[in-house]
Amino acid sequence: MAEMNITRNNFEQEVLRSDKPVLIDFWASWCGPCRMLSPVISEIAEENRGKVKVCKVNVDEEGELAAMFRVSSIPLLVVVKDGKVVNASAGVRPKEQILAMLA
Repeated sequence: MAEMNITRNNFEQEVLRSDKPVLIDFWASWCGPCRMLSPVISEIAEENRGKVKVCKVNVDEEGELAAMFRVSSIPLLVVVKDGKVVNASAGVRPKEQILAMLA
């Protein structure tokens, strides 16, 4: 699996200090749209290995991170570059739109 699970313990190191753009997928196991989006996120992670860091945050397990990003609906995709949020999009998106968020 090319995606990395993010917790409050590794968030600063893996996301805020990353030298690559980070795509964060906020999700939950009970969320149907999240499960629909998951294979697309995995594909993006595989195809962009080394260029983009793809991370997943389970909102049920990491409420603190979900609150920090003001997650009100999932799936929520957030792009972080140089420690700052540069793009965000809620809901299922086609792969091309997700890749455009990273550009």
